[in-house]
Amino acid sequence: MMDQRIVHKVLLKQYAEDIFLQRIAIAQQAMDEAQAAANQEGKSSAGDKYETARAMSHLEKDMHARQLLAHQQDLNTLHAINVQNICQAPVAGAFVRSSSAHFFIGAGLGKQVIDGKTIIFLSPASPLAQKLMTKRPGDEFEFKGNNRIIEIY
Repeated sequence: MMDQRIVHKVLLKQYAEDIFLQRIAIAQQAMDEAQAAANQEGKSSAGDKYETARAMSHLEKDMHARQLLAHQQDLNTLHAINVQNICQAPVAGAFVRSSSAHFFIGAGLGKQVIDGKTIIFLSPASPLAQKLMTKRPGDEFEFKGNNRIIEIY
């Protein structure tokens, strides 16, 4: 039987993956729509208006392409994280329970409410995750007031 803590982390990782997949689909759709808008822009006697509208559509497509790439990179980073073991320290793939908050170090998604519980999803590169990585159970740290780490897994 798999440890419940590992099951919990697997579910958190899957939750984050689902969010990134949704964001990727939305960015791809927006990019496609911007390209379609650029392609549909008809040539008129007001040539400058046509060129401006086309340029705006291309700028919008480029913005969505950058978002798409960022979401894909976040998803790839998440895929590389191992949640199949119990962590002794707050590292990528760890769940940290403190006196006032719960953290999952793996994806920078901010506050998420899952089954009525608020969990803060942190990117391993974020300043708070970096601060936590130097701590152990019983250690205190500053996050919206003083906190003490109760459990890491």
